[in-house]
Amino acid sequence: MQSLKHALLTLALLSSLCACRKDEGSPLSYYVTPYPYDTVKVQEPPVSNEVRNVIFLIGDGMGLEQVSCAWVLNHGKLNLDNMPVVGLSRTYSLDDLITDSAAGGTALAVGQKTANSHVGMDPEGKPLYSMLDKARECGKKTGVVVTCHMADATPCDFCCHCDDRYQYDEVIAGYADCGMDYIAGGGRDYFRKNRKDGRDIEDEMARKGYAVAHDEVELMAAGLPVLALLADDNLPPALERGDLFRHMVAKGLSELSAQSGDKGFVMMIEGSSIDDWQHENRVDMAMEEILDFDRTLGDVLQWAAADGHTLVVVTADHATGALTLQDGDIAEGRIGVAFGNDSHNGIAVPFYAWGPGRDQFGGIMENAELGTLIMSFVK
Repeated sequence: MQSLKHALLTLALLSSLCACRKDEGSPLSYYVTPYPYDTVKVQEPPVSNEVRNVIFLIGDGMGLEQVSCAWVLNHGKLNLDNMPVVGLSRTYSLDDLITDSAAGGTALAVGQKTANSHVGMDPEGKPLYSMLDKARECGKKTGVVVTCHMADATPCDFCCHCDDRYQYDEVIAGYADCGMDYIAGGGRDYFRKNRKDGRDIEDEMARKGYAVAHDEVELMAAGLPVLALLADDNLPPALERGDLFRHMVAKGLSELSAQSGDKGFVMMIEGSSIDDWQHENRVDMAMEEILDFDRTLGDVLQWAAADGHTLVVVTADHATGALTLQDGDIAEGRIGVAFGNDSHNGIAVPFYAWGPGRDQFGGIMENAELGTLIMSFVK
């Protein structure tokens, strides 16, 4: 069975690499996903229900252009289509029209704009209070699930404080005292190897009571608090990791909801590698990350619909790659795209809201306003 799965995966990878091509004399890259899927249809709870849980999903680099491409690839349907409220978020930072993930994620996490490269910190070096910090003070459980290494900007925006996102030793040390209940992603090497300060942050957290997991089997057996570091660096690409990301999120939902009681929980989920592959102008790999993110959103919406007291918000910290959809076919699930650059841009990104409290969302907001609004439901 394992050999069959390996063979099928190899064929899928070869198919994706062949499908992502630039035609002779054309600037377009074409792609067809080997894994289209059925989307979910969920019944929303009444908008007036009490909000006990907040689930905030961030697609790093996932602007409207990326969502549009993924929609075509999956034959004109996404789980995002369930979201009844849509708006636009302006992403510029305090010191640059073009934000980086540190400033963009911090604005969403804390409800305040900051300068590029700052994670969870204002331009003057003052630590900022995130929605997860507020959740802890309110007695709620907290969780962060990402596909990147835990030293990357977005998870650190919610859990750590540093004026330079690339000071990895200092940033990772912040997790030792962050008090989060469920941390799952990659980045083992950042916690325990090649640290100039000689600290083993993983061991420090284990001695504080964290169940440390290095693979999916260990994660599924762990109870809160959890530190799951499932790769030395980033998690494997979507085409290789199968349903790992979905399982990480499902485990977090199960543990946080079971342990939080009526207090509820707040969870940030990031499709981190959408951005990474667009920096390399790899439409095939970026699209598979978005589709996996959307499948995971479908799981979240089904869980939230059964719960009835969960607000779900989806957005991006910025868009990446100046991507344009210039050709394709919905029935065939085929796209032809061009990249304008290999970096971020300043175009406003969409946000989406579902569940109780959704009527407070919509329109055009600064990213910090969106973060402040989400945080207002954490109480």
